[in-house]
Amino acid sequence: YLQPGMRALDVGSGSGYLTACMAEMVGDNGRIVGVDHIPGLVEDSKRVLDRHYSEWMQSGRIKVLTGDGRKGYPDEAPYDSIHVGAASSHVPAELIAQLKSPGRLFVPVGSFSQNIVVYDKDCNGNVKEHEIMAVRYVPLTDPEKQCSEEFG
Repeated sequence: YLQPGMRALDVGSGSGYLTACMAEMVGDNGRIVGVDHIPGLVEDSKRVLDRHYSEWMQSGRIKVLTGDGRKGYPDEAPYDSIHVGAASSHVPAELIAQLKSPGRLFVPVGSFSQNIVVYDKDCNGNVKEHEIMAVRYVPLTDPEKQCSEEFG
């Protein structure tokens, strides 16, 4: 789906691996914003990305920051595409609102029973939902809950 020149958001960017892959897809005129809620993980990913893709980091092709991915990153919205690397317990309305028209959101949805769901927003702002497949992802949550005994 990603094409040269597009802007995308990677929620739960973790190590930055997929963020870098997405940056390759969008090319020199594109932009990828990676958001993760674990500050140490964000700092580690910045270090690795800067070591291997310093030009992309310096030019702004990749931006990685600490934040609550459940809320997206409205400062750079709208996005052509949003990828979420953790399961949302509900339809992520805040992320859908940050999509361009047209735009695509790829997100695992559910608690115990989860599915990859693709939300496509058309040029008129109408959203269609497509379940792709059953999956099992970690929950999209806050740092305190993620580090609690509940999630082990």
